[in-house]
Amino acid sequence: MKYISFAIPSYNSESYMEHAIQSILPAGEDVEILVVNDGSKDRTREIGELYASKYPSIVKVINKENGGHGDAVNYGLMHATGKYFKVVDSDDKVDGESLEKIMDVLKKFERDGREVDMVLSNYVYDKVGKKHKKVMNYRSVIRPNRILDWDKANQLRLGQYILMHSVIYRTEMLKGCKMELPKHTFYVDNIYVYYPLPHVKKFCYVDTDFYLYYIGREDQSVNEKVMIGRLDQQIFVTKTMIDMYHLEEDVQSRKLRHYMRNYLSMMMTISTILCIRSKNAENLEKMRGLWQYLKEQDKVTYRKIRHGLLGILCHLPGRTGRAIGAGIYCVVRKVVGFS
Repeated sequence: MKYISFAIPSYNSESYMEHAIQSILPAGEDVEILVVNDGSKDRTREIGELYASKYPSIVKVINKENGGHGDAVNYGLMHATGKYFKVVDSDDKVDGESLEKIMDVLKKFERDGREVDMVLSNYVYDKVGKKHKKVMNYRSVIRPNRILDWDKANQLRLGQYILMHSVIYRTEMLKGCKMELPKHTFYVDNIYVYYPLPHVKKFCYVDTDFYLYYIGREDQSVNEKVMIGRLDQQIFVTKTMIDMYHLEEDVQSRKLRHYMRNYLSMMMTISTILCIRSKNAENLEKMRGLWQYLKEQDKVTYRKIRHGLLGILCHLPGRTGRAIGAGIYCVVRKVVGFS
């Protein structure tokens, strides 16, 4: 049995993808590693196939035309045979001891005839040039190694967002909710962690520093200058998330609804502050259009976000408002970890 399918979306990743593969291999036959070659033009395919020939029962290479990170995740999920599904970006890796701990928990669940829809673990910001690595954890709000539902966990706090780095989903749950990420679009990891949440009925938290998230390359999608250049995609993803649910009607759990509203508020804040920091009149108009879109699609959620703290601070006028907006951006940047 394959307990976890690890999908590694890979585009021109010859310089670093081996670290990702090698970090997972110690789990042996209990896992499968799906190297999704997203139309690379370097040695990505060759390296993946070398590992597949050496570990044929563990590593598989999926070659496809370039469709972007989200499409590569779609292909990984489509080919996944493991009970659980985890995305590891080709420039990141996992911690060996933590991998062993998570496998032990999943095996125990299997022996006991139990399962969860989501497994959470800690992630580490491995930022270039920084000796101290920031660790994001959930231990203050979720009791580890226990199967819980949303109402039995405490409310997630600011900075305790569920990100792609921290989440493992049950494969059949993901397939069953028909999650499909858009092609050629950045920031779809937000859709990946947001859309399945109402389908998650049971989850557990393993308090271990599992995912090592590499950050700091100048061309990385979370670099501020890059994000401003891709504002249209940031706004597109935010609108896509707005369209997914009318939170008051579609999400039964009060705590989950509160969390999803906070997540959407964070997305609105990031888009708003980036529009302001771009100092571009056209982008400011796009910002106003985004808030109007939320108002038209979900009036209740709009009202709660717009009149919440972040919504109020995002709309302060004049030079003082812009200065406060810059401060908000610095806080959000630290919370969600972009450079």
